[in-house]
Amino acid sequence: MRYTTPQRPLEVAELFPQLAPLARTATRLHPRPGSPTPHDSSVGGPLLWPADEPWPHCEAPHEQGRKPLLSPDDVRAWRHHRRACEERRRLDPQGPWATPEELAREKEILVGRPWPEGPIAMLPVAQLYVRDVPLLPRPAQSDADLLQVLWCPFDHPEHPKTALFWRSAAKIAKPLATPPEPSAIRFETYLPEPCLLTPEQVTEYPNYLELSQELQEQLGDLSQWQAAAGPTLDSSFRIAPQERYVDMLSTAPGWKTGGWTRWGLTDPIPRRCPECGCEAEPLLTIATTEWASGGESWAPEEEQTHPTPLLPGNPPANFTMIDIASGYDLQLHTCPVSPNHPHIDLIQ
Repeated sequence: MRYTTPQRPLEVAELFPQLAPLARTATRLHPRPGSPTPHDSSVGGPLLWPADEPWPHCEAPHEQGRKPLLSPDDVRAWRHHRRACEERRRLDPQGPWATPEELAREKEILVGRPWPEGPIAMLPVAQLYVRDVPLLPRPAQSDADLLQVLWCPFDHPEHPKTALFWRSAAKIAKPLATPPEPSAIRFETYLPEPCLLTPEQVTEYPNYLELSQELQEQLGDLSQWQAAAGPTLDSSFRIAPQERYVDMLSTAPGWKTGGWTRWGLTDPIPRRCPECGCEAEPLLTIATTEWASGGESWAPEEEQTHPTPLLPGNPPANFTMIDIASGYDLQLHTCPVSPNHPHIDLIQ
């Protein structure tokens, strides 16, 4: 199935011509639950990993918390039971929500797992083939056509620690059949639900606070918006018309590659490569939700007529089951000079 972002309410670069040279193309990934294989671009799916290459483990120290630890299989079983309960409730609203066996299994799961000893196996987060995401920023002068993203399922300190791997898919003669998994993970929301992707290219513009003072003043001038939108201008934007730009016209929400950095938790800050000091560029946004409350204008047209089912208890449009810092995004930025320089993790 294809997913299409609705046309923006207006062509903002025509109304404010100084924005035109700042346009960038981002690729919305639109992850939706499925059954990916190692040969698919995916979120939370199996990776095309060479059998002769060690699986990455996190050797950094990890702080213990009070919440019981679950294994990946525990999380999968819990989600399976919740799906069954929701379906049972839909078919028979007056009947029992769970069977005695399901309740016993959930009680067993919530006991938790022992604290893991030694290095912790990292979890697959995303796998992107360049054939599916042709504008994916990749190493220059390289035959790499596959990006793999993994993370440690424990906080470091506020979010999982990520690792990036670029490789050529054609050079993997013997893939790893059964990769290791951690014996326990910090939160169940650090285990992505397996999802297939339907990439779509969209145009983005910088966050309002990254624009020049002149452009900020223009975007805050209600008369300029009225000249373009006329009576169709949403009255909720009349006090702060620049919010229309922020909410509907600048950066797309959800999982994406490229484009502009999304800000929200903080004002814009420098993203300097720790190795050479040049400005790092957005590579991948790992999002909690595909759109937030109030941002439904970004919901794909197909989703508005035939919504994808969600597991019970999820926030809106949380298809991957990932939750970063209670609803924020983890944005990975990479150095444009060298792919060997460390990447930057940014919570927003």
